[in-house]
Amino acid sequence: MSMITAKDGTQLFYKDWGPKDAQPIVFHHGWPLTADDWDAQMLFFLSEGYRVVAFDRRGQGRSTQTDIGHDMDTFASDTADLVAALDLKNAVHIGHSTGGGVVARYVAQAEPGRVSKAVLIGAITPVLGQIESNPAGVPLEVFEGFKVALTKNRAEFYREIPSGPFYGFNREGAEVSEGLIQNWWRQGMIGSAKAQLDTITAFAETDFTQDLKAITLPVLVMHGGDDQIVPVDETARRAAALLPNGTLKVYDGLSHGLFATHPDVINADLLAFIKG
Repeated sequence: MSMITAKDGTQLFYKDWGPKDAQPIVFHHGWPLTADDWDAQMLFFLSEGYRVVAFDRRGQGRSTQTDIGHDMDTFASDTADLVAALDLKNAVHIGHSTGGGVVARYVAQAEPGRVSKAVLIGAITPVLGQIESNPAGVPLEVFEGFKVALTKNRAEFYREIPSGPFYGFNREGAEVSEGLIQNWWRQGMIGSAKAQLDTITAFAETDFTQDLKAITLPVLVMHGGDDQIVPVDETARRAAALLPNGTLKVYDGLSHGLFATHPDVINADLLAFIKG
């Protein structure tokens, strides 16, 4: 397997497909998933001639199941280590959900020349949870419930999320994909329960307001209008307003996992933004 070593010795698994002299696109997965969640996007952009890179965050998938470092600063540092190891320049960074937070934190402090554009899909930015700086956020009791469910029966919890709100399969008339549900469960269950538990605090309570304000390059904010996991009004609309060069695109009726349920729609819009 392809691995790079982070500053603290953690081994990070990555995929790196396509011409090494092509423009890179780096994909950052959501909680509690892996680089595999981006298969439809990686194959599409590979066919368009791009270099596509995705990696498993520490504690997830095939990366080291370390018991430390499950916070946004460390995730951003790991990203910088990967970018340096692969010498990625002029890259487009695309992050979903928790991965969107990682993109915001990394891009805000990236070395000049490393990043050209960024995309936040269903992202937790600027703040997801109801903390002191964000009184209108999702109550922290919701995330404490996540922790209890994960600790009690992670396997069952990881069936309930994709079967219901993540892909909008709990909506009347939804076209349910058992394959998506099983693939979500598979990715979640190969990760570390400790890492996944700690990351709940990170994605619920981290404030990315200053990160967003510091990003001057073009950023596309994409969000499902029926996102039941990361509410669009509390996140995407506010994030786009904070970004100096941000563009917001809301997809009516689509869920948190919109790039998996509607890859043709999302891939086309991503390509137009990257080429624009």
